[in-house]
Amino acid sequence: MLLINALGEDADGALSVAAKRIGGPMLFGRIWERLGVVEVLTDLLEERAFEFPVERAVFVATLHRLFVSGSDRDCSSWMEDYDIPGAQGLVLHHFYRTMAWLGEKLEEKPAGALAPRCVKDLIEEKLFDRLRDLFTDLSAVFMDTTSLSFYGEGGETLGEHGYSKDYRPDLKQMILGLVVDGDGRPICTEMWPGNTADVTTLSPVIDRLRQRFSIGRVCVVADRGMISAATLAGLEERGLEYILGTRERSEAIVRRIVLDNDDPFVPLLVKRKAGETQLFVKQVKVEGVRYVVCRNEQEAENDRKDREAIVAAVDAQLKKGDKALIGNSAYRRYLRKVGAKGARSFEIDAGKLAEEARFDGIFVLRTNAKITPLEAVLRYRDLLLVEDLFRRTKAIMRTRPIFHSSDAATRGHVFCSFLALSIQKQLDDLSRQAGLAPEWKDLLHDLDRLVQVRVRHRGADWLVRTDAAPDATRLFKCAHVALPPRTRQARPPRPPVQTRPKTPRPPQA
Repeated sequence: MLLINALGEDADGALSVAAKRIGGPMLFGRIWERLGVVEVLTDLLEERAFEFPVERAVFVATLHRLFVSGSDRDCSSWMEDYDIPGAQGLVLHHFYRTMAWLGEKLEEKPAGALAPRCVKDLIEEKLFDRLRDLFTDLSAVFMDTTSLSFYGEGGETLGEHGYSKDYRPDLKQMILGLVVDGDGRPICTEMWPGNTADVTTLSPVIDRLRQRFSIGRVCVVADRGMISAATLAGLEERGLEYILGTRERSEAIVRRIVLDNDDPFVPLLVKRKAGETQLFVKQVKVEGVRYVVCRNEQEAENDRKDREAIVAAVDAQLKKGDKALIGNSAYRRYLRKVGAKGARSFEIDAGKLAEEARFDGIFVLRTNAKITPLEAVLRYRDLLLVEDLFRRTKAIMRTRPIFHSSDAATRGHVFCSFLALSIQKQLDDLSRQAGLAPEWKDLLHDLDRLVQVRVRHRGADWLVRTDAAPDATRLFKCAHVALPPRTRQARPPRPPVQTRPKTPRPPQA
């Protein structure tokens, strides 16, 4: 009531009201501390003479990637809506200098290397060392790549035209590789010029991993797109274990394994949180190479339903005319030509349907790892689960638009997205501990709704907090973050100045 009266009677402008969002800085700030980023950056900055809080600039940029992602110019204005401790006074050129420092080269790129060693690499290694007690070793690593386009030249060497995964061949781009462990925990990023082919990156990345993180045993788990004959030869030459997906339909040896091998499958039942998975597995050796063939009954049923839907659509279209089907590769593989030359038409090929059915639910692995077939299958299926992480990752790692004109600033800009992904992974772990599975966007909205209002009136300073959403409250509790009181007085009103009455002086003679 006093506040309402003050609002109505504020003729002299003695009342001011300001609101700041506090949910994101509080929750993600605690995770930031737990990851050890504050200590790592403080140590690295000890001998640098920056005249602004670089660690706070890195945190603000990382927070920005979590909520909206975008340019550093947008970040410098976005932060004004948030109460971020220690970030007062940061302006745009501070973020530019911070990005350039994160991507600063520590040494020239060695001959044959894809990228030079930078400050951000040192940070990744120190963060890994702080969490090393959680890793017995990196017994499995997963890597995925994507392309990030530029508005401009894209630095001195990173910006190149290449195969664009975001369908912008008109723009120069860079290639970003993300490496995570078997639990989906981000380990490091690798950045290369935009014309670098995926199949040339796997072996150099493994070499750098072993050097940077002092890793002994490594089992590389990779999907079809990362495999080439040179990649296989490189892994064998290095004595590395691997579990690699193969191309069942295009590799002649693999087709013979699937179609011609009569060895019986061994049934396996894998228990998961979402239910049981029925698998059938067998091991086949061909020319000294070990293959593991797996059939997933649920996926086989899904493949059958998908094919039936396609065949039904093809049949319906054939009744209208077959010319429109020829340009559709999904339809064309089920057709065959019939009729005399010059008057040929198309019909559904029953033989092709039967051949496709042989591959329902089938995937084939090539491995040299000294593990059982079941262990190989489960490890590879971990890659399929991690691919979901990569899909969510790319929303954060895209960081568009990128306007930086130097390689160093670009590397720093993207590295902040890597830190954002590390925070997101920690938050996912916290959510599971709290028994929650919130949608990421919904959680961000809940955090943004947590606002603290500062009311100042005639020297009094009050802070009033809005209510937190139930899921956000449980996450704060799980992260050991104490919410501020709903109402508290930040600064009491100044007491009125007491003036002593003047004693009249006696008249002078």
